[in-house]
Amino acid sequence: MSQLEAQLLEYRDIAPQVRHFVFEVPQVERLEYQPGQFISLTDEVSGRPITRAYSVCSAPNANRFELCLNLVDEGTFTPHLFHLRPGDLVPMQGPLGYFTLREPVGDSVFVATGTGIAPFRSMLQSPRLWESGRQATLVFGVRYEHGILYHEDFKKIEQAHPNFRYWPVLSRPGEHWTGRTGHVQPHVLEAAGARRDLDVYICGLKAMVDDVRKMLKEAGFDRKRLVYEKYD
Repeated sequence: MSQLEAQLLEYRDIAPQVRHFVFEVPQVERLEYQPGQFISLTDEVSGRPITRAYSVCSAPNANRFELCLNLVDEGTFTPHLFHLRPGDLVPMQGPLGYFTLREPVGDSVFVATGTGIAPFRSMLQSPRLWESGRQATLVFGVRYEHGILYHEDFKKIEQAHPNFRYWPVLSRPGEHWTGRTGHVQPHVLEAAGARRDLDVYICGLKAMVDDVRKMLKEAGFDRKRLVYEKYD
């Protein structure tokens, strides 16, 4: 097959400097991927080719996929992507990656900060998890309330599935916030309780991922239960 291209269909800003993109791949009728995988985008920036990988944040849907990107002002590639307009094409590869639901699906805790939520939105929108009948908890940490990406999506999933708990956590809550506060670590331990037979999926910046892994191993989790992906 010739080089695949992603064509931007639409986008919307969902938080300060965070944009949700909807792409399609015109060369294929269906883009097959496992929730949690990523797409690599390549384009020429300042005269040289740049490639970056981004987790898909949607469940499989014909030849479409969705991305959640944070604008890095001093970055090389995201400012370029934020200048794309509907109809523009970007060379792509994928889907790729192994940050996917384990087989068989077990009771799970998902831990995300910031745009690390992207692969979990994909997993939680896919029927595979819910068909398993397993328990799942999402612990999602951000600084401010306006940074809770896809908040309404996760609330709807929680309403539809009694075996799902959605725990947004703010490290810098406003005076009217009545939910969970602080960092994600103590909330992850609370979600696990006394159980050590859970699968824990962790996605976000390296410092958070490393800290949660260290904490869970010290708490008695087998490292094979910890599935992770780092964003920096």
